[in-house]
Amino acid sequence: MDNLSEALEKLKLASSDSATDSVESCLDCLLKALANNNTEASMKIQEMAILPLLPGLLKPQSACTPKVANIIAEVAKNEFMRSPCVEAGLIPPLIQLLNSTDQEVLLQTGRALGNICYDSHEGRSAVDLAGGAQIVADHIKSLYQNTEPENEKLLTVFCGMLMNYSNDNDSLQAQLINMGVIPTLVKLLGIHSHNTALTEMCLIAFGNLAELESSKEQFASTNIAEELVRLFQKQTEHEKKEMIFEVLAPLAENDVIKLQLVEAGLVECLLQVVAQTVDGEREEDIAQLKTASDLMVLLLLGDESMQKLFEGGKGSVFQRVLSWIPSHNHQLQLAGALAIANFARNDGNCIHMVDTGIVQKLLELLDRHVEEGNVTVQHAALSALRNLAIPVVNKSKMLSAGVADVVLKFLQSEMPPVQFKLLGTLRMLIDTQAEAADQLGTNGKLVERLVEWCEAKDHAGVMGESNRLLSALIRHSKSKEVVRTVIQGGGVKHLVTMATSEHMIMQNEALVALGLIAGLDLVAAEKDFVGASLVSVLHKLLSDERSAPEIKYNSMILICAVMGSEPLHKEVQSLEFIDVVSKLRAHENKTVSHQASLTEQRLTAQS
Repeated sequence: MDNLSEALEKLKLASSDSATDSVESCLDCLLKALANNNTEASMKIQEMAILPLLPGLLKPQSACTPKVANIIAEVAKNEFMRSPCVEAGLIPPLIQLLNSTDQEVLLQTGRALGNICYDSHEGRSAVDLAGGAQIVADHIKSLYQNTEPENEKLLTVFCGMLMNYSNDNDSLQAQLINMGVIPTLVKLLGIHSHNTALTEMCLIAFGNLAELESSKEQFASTNIAEELVRLFQKQTEHEKKEMIFEVLAPLAENDVIKLQLVEAGLVECLLQVVAQTVDGEREEDIAQLKTASDLMVLLLLGDESMQKLFEGGKGSVFQRVLSWIPSHNHQLQLAGALAIANFARNDGNCIHMVDTGIVQKLLELLDRHVEEGNVTVQHAALSALRNLAIPVVNKSKMLSAGVADVVLKFLQSEMPPVQFKLLGTLRMLIDTQAEAADQLGTNGKLVERLVEWCEAKDHAGVMGESNRLLSALIRHSKSKEVVRTVIQGGGVKHLVTMATSEHMIMQNEALVALGLIAGLDLVAAEKDFVGASLVSVLHKLLSDERSAPEIKYNSMILICAVMGSEPLHKEVQSLEFIDVVSKLRAHENKTVSHQASLTEQRLTAQS
């Protein structure tokens, strides 16, 4: 350290009279000290105010320049030195050196700028202000085809510099995207895939840029999919595969790139990873299995990529994914069920899958998880069943297969995501299925649980689905027994509240169900109707100009239906419904105006 202090003193003197030889020996001493103990030497440099001397030594023609740039690169490895480097005015002269033709100068300057930018807002701002990124991007564009080792080293440094410059900074990443670095880096990856360091630098840069939505379009216009798949096929090490996965995941969120990845053969790679890691117990096997199967599911979220892999239900990929469902591995069961849910996004696929026995596989999977209780698997399997139940022709087949019975086993679940999917599956199954609606609607335990969930204010989704299922049981069964079960279970007040929902479809479903309750058992429902202020809710709906025509129509039908009850009739009279209804006779919707005339006659006759 004494030698260092001495060298620094000499450097102060020598830099003022520009004695090149003595400057050079001081710089060598400095580099030696930094190599020996970087932190300590950097602190000494800072302490003795050497940084402000360095801009004067960064002369394009000077033989010392690469060493000065190297010293800056070394000290900037320390976080505490980055701001002082900026404050000492080092960025403008370093950016000037980017115009040099000397390879060593460019290499050390790239390192210095890259290290100063690392995790440093001040460093990045100064480089941005001096226009450094554009010069580096232009260098990469002019050099990317050259495969000489020295050039590859320089490209690695420049890619690293741009990465440090833009990492975790959306506006600087957007700047690089606008400069067109993506197509250049993709070509570079293709040409230099044999160079590990450069390839890794490219991948990290892609990982950074791919997070930005605006990058996806540029990526989609390159052959990134082929390049990444080709690179992936070459890899044997877990870390390298993981790096590629980190780029693939954000890119695969784009539907165009999803299809490109499928066409480039990524799926085969993923299936291979799954086969190699499914029985592995090492942490890296478990991680790779999860990443590969998650990515597989992600590829199926695109309509075109999904349909391409489905191949009319005969696709080998589709068949392989099916085999994941009976697997002993929870991660694969989950991915298999999610994949089925994604394949089940159009009627044709759903009908084919139900006809080929997939329902049975999903039910067996759910049965295994009643006791084991893996929530994510339960949720995924229920999602798949819900989607499969959408086409009308599938409903009776799925009911005959015992889907409702298995789904009901999860009625005790305390997990809102499972509750939500369970409700949605049952609602899809009973749509237009009177017998099933009757059977479920008279199941006291189910109705009791629905009423309980109708009050789940912390979980709006569960609350909404419970109300909708309650209404659906009545609407599709049109059964007095179901109406009685709902009244006894305390469900009426929830249906009245549902009629005031902000979603028109839910309002309508509630009004139709309430109309059926009034029509099938007004005497039993009377007390609940009064308690829930049904009449004043209907008055509000009819008075509100924003109410849709079908809401007005069904509200008037319900008014007529409750007139047979003395207390409700009195409420109707006291609220002067006749005024509101007579105005609706002039409504532009013919069905509404016609119903208004009929309702007015009814109100007049019974007043």
